[in-house]
Parts: sequence; C-alpha cells; structure tokens
Amino acid sequence: MSSITDLMIRIKNGYMSGKPTIVVQNSRYGRAVLEKLKRLNYIKSYKIEQTSQEGTVQLNYDEDNNAAFTDLEIVSKPGQRIYITVSELKPVLSGFGFAILSTPKGILTNIEAKKQNTGGELLFRIW
Repeated sequence: MSSITDLMIRIKNGYMSGKPTIVVQNSRYGRAVLEKLKRLNYIKSYKIEQTSQEGTVQLNYDEDNNAAFTDLEIVSKPGQRIYITVSELKPVLSGFGFAILSTPKGILTNIEAKKQNTGGELLFRIW
C-alpha cells in the first residue's frame, strides 16, 4: 500500500471512530498532502517530529461533532496509477469536494491545477 493511501485511510477511520487525533507515518509526500488538507479545513493541524517516524494529526469536527468530510475515494493505487490532463479535470460533487493531484508543481487541488494549467496523478477525491 502506498503511503498516501495509508494516510487517507487512517484519517477516514479516525473520523469514523470519532477520535480527536490519529497517528500517521512520517514522509515528505505525506506532509505535503497534510498541509493541503489543513488549508482545505479537512484537518485541524498536524505535528511531525523530524527525528521520529510518526506524527499526529488533529481531526476537525464542527460544534455538533460532525466530521469535516463525508467520504473519500482513492483513485490512484500502487498497481494502477491514474493520470489526467487539464481538460479531464472535473468538479467533485458539483464543487462541494476536491480532487487532490500530484503534479510537477506540487500537491494541488483540481481547482488550483486548472488555474495553473497542469495535470498529474489523480490521488483521491474528498468531499
């Protein structure tokens, strides 16, 4: 399993079980995805020690204790990478969600990739 798939499954399972924080593996690629999720308000914060192989992610709940996101669809898998061009970028759930891509310009949402006119590997969709 890839590190991004593992990261996203851990976050989803943490939300489903109602945990306030979860433990994740430390990777540079994972930190980039966590930073994007933080900016999109899908997580509150994350803390990764440079000397450790693990970090913690604080999950984001609203005042009614509802999770910050409803569902997640992992698209690219280690056995089958899915690459898309700018013309293939579509809104997720009529604009209520985001597609996260790994591009030559870094980890971008579908909206940012369209603005920067770049495609890449479609990692997952989140809403």
